[in-house]
Amino acid sequence: MPTTDRRVRDAAAADLDAATIYRIMALRSDVFVLEQQCIYLDLDGRDLEPAVRHVWVEAADGEVLATLRVLPEPDGTVRIGRVATAASARGQGLAARMLERGIELCGDRPVVLAAQSHLTRWYEGLGFVRAGDDFVEDGIDHTPMRLSRNPTPGGASATT
Repeated sequence: MPTTDRRVRDAAAADLDAATIYRIMALRSDVFVLEQQCIYLDLDGRDLEPAVRHVWVEAADGEVLATLRVLPEPDGTVRIGRVATAASARGQGLAARMLERGIELCGDRPVVLAAQSHLTRWYEGLGFVRAGDDFVEDGIDHTPMRLSRNPTPGGASATT
């Protein structure tokens, strides 16, 4: 399927139809629970908060190929999480396009995420830098990261 048939969309949960929210949750379950064998409570109640935005890449037939959520936190940061791409859609740049939209939705607020540690270089390519020590969550190594909005000379990023 050509990339032009895939579009990045975003909405609050209240604005999503049942089929779309179902497809988003099914993709998250496919990636995190089945593929990564990570038994955890994905439905944590945060998806329905009024300020949360769901971002996803949708094929022309409505199939959800990638998804993430943007969560405003009480401390003023915005957390990007639940980033998942269908195995069949990886390596096509869809996650990067989707993450760029997620970052746009954050405005000028500080953006944080907990990257699966094997993906830190990918996130660094999108402007994120390490923001603490690695930790294990649900049996998977994670790295706290923060979006750097102040690139330094030579292409490296400095923590903001």
